[in-house]
Amino acid sequence: MKPVAERKAALEARRAALTQRMRGIETELDAHESRDWEEMATEREGDEVLEDLGHSALNEIRMIDAALARIEAGEYGYCVICGDAIDEARLDVLPATPFCAKDAPRR
Repeated sequence: MKPVAERKAALEARRAALTQRMRGIETELDAHESRDWEEMATEREGDEVLEDLGHSALNEIRMIDAALARIEAGEYGYCVICGDAIDEARLDVLPATPFCAKDAPRR
């Protein structure tokens, strides 16, 4: 069983990496200055992909923030629906999950 402090450090490291990625996405989205219509169309397609990546990163950051709040409250590792302990293997794969395997499909 991994100590909570180790899981917290991993969550904080992942959050920092996602925040850095989002900064890069914002920089890339702000950098377009093309006046050529074809290049602008290509840039817009790329922008859609970058925006999707940014939204995905933001959602993961929200999940991490909620997991960190559960750690501070002493509730990390327990399902928010049934209160049972979340399996260690599940936390290894999804460290920010608030649900046990039984309740995850019901959310």
